[in-house]
Amino acid sequence: MSRLPAEYADLFADETKALGFLATVMDDGTPQVTPVWFDTEGDVIRVNTAVGRVKERNLRARPYAAIAIVDPQNPYRYVQIRGPVTLSEEGADEHIDRLAQKYLGQERYPWRAGETRIIARITPEHVQTMG
Repeated sequence: MSRLPAEYADLFADETKALGFLATVMDDGTPQVTPVWFDTEGDVIRVNTAVGRVKERNLRARPYAAIAIVDPQNPYRYVQIRGPVTLSEEGADEHIDRLAQKYLGQERYPWRAGETRIIARITPEHVQTMG
């Protein structure tokens, strides 16, 4: 496992509200990219999604992903992380509420519509930086 670079720690902080761009692979081998909210658990990147969404289906079939996290103040400064992904429903509802607090300033995720939430945990194997 690679470590997240300390000089980019500000991009992982709640105050920064940086978006991540999550890349997964479709059944036909083509890439699929989605802007996502994220947070960290140590050096692991956590993304929340719902069962049945394209990224969830892709991650179940091919549990490896890349995520690029771009500095909102300088788009030429970013971190790219690639690694294996594990999926879990445990704690996912609380996690999406935590992300809603970070990104929207709301206590609860406002668009929950009877969906089953999951956490995708990306363990860094390769970390690249720019800027």
